[in-house]
Parts: sequence; structure tokens; C-alpha cells
Amino acid sequence: MSRQIRTSAWLAGTALAGLICGAIDAQAGGFALREQSVVGQGASFAGVAAGGAASSMFWNPATMTQQYGLSFESGAALIVPNASHSYSSSTLATAVPALFGPTTENSGDWAVVPSSYTTYQFNDRFWVGMSVNAPYGLSVSFPKQWAGAGYAQDTDLKTYSFGPSAAVKVNDWISVGAGLQVQYMKASYGQLGSPVPTTVFNLSGSGWAFGWTAGVTLTPLAGTEIGLGYRSALNQKLDGNISGGVGAATNGSVELTVNLPDVASLGIRQRIGDSFTLLGTIEWTNWSRIGTSNVLQASGAPALSPTGAAITLPFQYDDGWFYSIGGEYVVRPNLTLRAGIGYEKSPVTDNVRTPRLPDNDRYWFSAGASYKPAEFPGLVFDLAYTYIDVVDTHIDISAASGNPWLNATGTYIGDVNANVHIFSVGARYKFPEPAQPLITKG
Repeated sequence: MSRQIRTSAWLAGTALAGLICGAIDAQAGGFALREQSVVGQGASFAGVAAGGAASSMFWNPATMTQQYGLSFESGAALIVPNASHSYSSSTLATAVPALFGPTTENSGDWAVVPSSYTTYQFNDRFWVGMSVNAPYGLSVSFPKQWAGAGYAQDTDLKTYSFGPSAAVKVNDWISVGAGLQVQYMKASYGQLGSPVPTTVFNLSGSGWAFGWTAGVTLTPLAGTEIGLGYRSALNQKLDGNISGGVGAATNGSVELTVNLPDVASLGIRQRIGDSFTLLGTIEWTNWSRIGTSNVLQASGAPALSPTGAAITLPFQYDDGWFYSIGGEYVVRPNLTLRAGIGYEKSPVTDNVRTPRLPDNDRYWFSAGASYKPAEFPGLVFDLAYTYIDVVDTHIDISAASGNPWLNATGTYIGDVNANVHIFSVGARYKFPEPAQPLITKG
């Protein structure tokens, strides 16, 4: 294949990736979305920063040097969350039980999270790539009138991230890579304005943020691959407006900044025998930098709620940690099976939890497979399934708890039972290398 044809195909793949991400809404029942690789998901993302597929470049751009020639990878994850709410104390429910007595059976919305990757090898030392992802998302739905209405109304958060990157194979045992993060965010956040009559005002906005990625892979021994990847923090500034405010509430243009975390991922792939590879991951996410987001009017003054209080979003998360271990077994040349388990330490603690995002520590159980049809050389189909068991979650928003989300609607104390099913499909394609001509002496 000529270089011109390869370059045209690479550009076409990049454009296709952008169309895929633009055509499918990226939304989920959690703030950060790990579902960026069907191959990685099959083993609970164990070893992803050390390679295994083109999608590993999301965690570590240096892994591109494991891909030869021109390759494409695309996938989509269907996220099916369930979050069932119950309460033991609610000021709203006590004051107006006919309106605010009910709870909600499931606040989570189904979501599709797309991802797409293209890599191109210029020569035996230099690679370039492009990734298109939805790294953050939240979509929850609540009735206007329910026991926790003062702390959870409909919320929708979408992100679209584009990542051009490059990698260099320094020698046979070390590769390095770096890239950019170009991220667009769009958010809509509903908040109870008045209990009776019941009104809801909406904060919406959008904006761009820019960051970078970097990574290194090491192959100290045959069959051992170690990868360390880093994604920089992003300060996502959103420009938008508040509509539907009543009383003293601000209506009109506002802005806020959400300080998104930086992420460091360590992965290992250790081949054991001819067919089995042991996989492992440790990942740290610097959620503690998110702090509190202050909503400001165009003048720089605080935006106000209906009671005249400044509108703030006191996330105040702790750092997050993720650990997983898994395996990959080559059953036969055209079939590979995967499985993995993981544990995720949630950044959302009891002190700041709300029913809008009732996150807690999670246990991951995953399985997956890859199949290469003999009729189509270079094509691979990927499947993955994950069940996430979320630890039973308690919410306490009261004067006694000190939860910073406490507002004029009063106390809400309750529990959430949650779990998540994730079904993912994907495909990979590598253009076959042209046969080398036989050179003989004349």
C-alpha cells in the first residue's frame, strides 16, 4: 500500500471517528467514564496502560508502537444503571407529604458511550494516532416532586474528547509517547426553585478545555510489558445561563469552572506460556482538585438561588483509586477469551454524597472475547460484559452531618441500592502489509 493511500485512509478513519462521536450521545450514570475500550473492558481494564489494542492509547500513547501499519478500532458501550432510592427523613416529605412523599425507583438513564482510534506507523520508529472519546458523562432523571427533590433534579453532562498523539520506539525495550486533549463539555443541571408551587430552574452551559497526555512502555524481558500513562488535569470553563429562576434567583448569563482531575495509570502484561497472559492495573485519579465550583454572573458577582444564596457546587471529592487483575487466553489463533475483576475506591464520600450522584465503592466483574473471521484477514470483532456491584450507599444531608450541599429545602437522609450492567461491542481492522518482492541476483 502506498504512503499516499495509507495517509488518505488514516484521515478518513479520523473523520469517521468524529462523526461516530458526534452522532451518538455520550451519557452515563457516573461522572467519569472508564468504558473507552471493549478489549480492556473484557478484563476489567487490567493491563490497559501496557497495551493489548490500539485503544490502550487512551491511557498511554506510547502503546501505539505495538500497532503495525495502519489500524482502526471502534467500540460502543451500552451502560444500563439502576439506582433505587429510599429515605428515612425528608423535610419536604414531612411538610407536604402528598407532593413530596414518593421516592424514585431508578434515577439512572441508559447510555451509549462511543470510542474510536486510528494509528499509523510512518517507519520503524515513529507512529501517529487519533482517539475520539467521551471520558466524562452523567445522565439522571427524577420527578419534580419526590422526597429528595431539593437535592436532585434532571441532570445531563456530555463530553467529547479528541486526542491527536505521537509515539517513538526508542529501542526494542522502551517506547515513549505524548499527545493532546481537546475536550468539549455540555451540561444541564436542574434545581428545585420553589416547593409550592413546584418550580425548577435550570443551569446550562458549554465550553472547551485543553490538556495533554504522555506515557512510556518498557519491555525488560520477553513476554513482559509494563506501561505508565498520564492524562493531565483540565480546567473546564463553561459559559451558559440560568433560566426559570424565581424570587431572588439569577436569570441570564453565568459562568463556572469545573476542575477535572489528572489521571496516572500503571499497567502490566505478563505472558505465561504460549497462550495465557496475566494482566494488572493500578490507577490514581486526582479528584481532590475539583473542590467547589462557584457559579458567577457575567459581572463576576455570585449567581443567586431563589432564596438569595450564592449558587455553588461543592463537589469536594477525595482522590479515586482503581485496582484490577485479569487474564487473556488464546483458545485458538482466531479466538481469545478474557476475564477480570476490579475494585474502585470512589472519590465521593459520605460527607458530600447527594442523590444526584450517589456513587460509592464498586466491585467489577468482567468477561470478554475477540474473534478473527478467516474470511476477512485483519478484522477482529470484540465483545465484553461487565457487572458492577456498588456498595450500599447512605446519604445524609442535614445540619448535623455538615454536608456542604445542605440548602433551604432542609434535611434529606436516605439510602441507595445501585448496580450497573455494561454491554460492549467493537471491531478492529489492520491493513495487511504488502508482500515483499523476491530479490534475486541477475
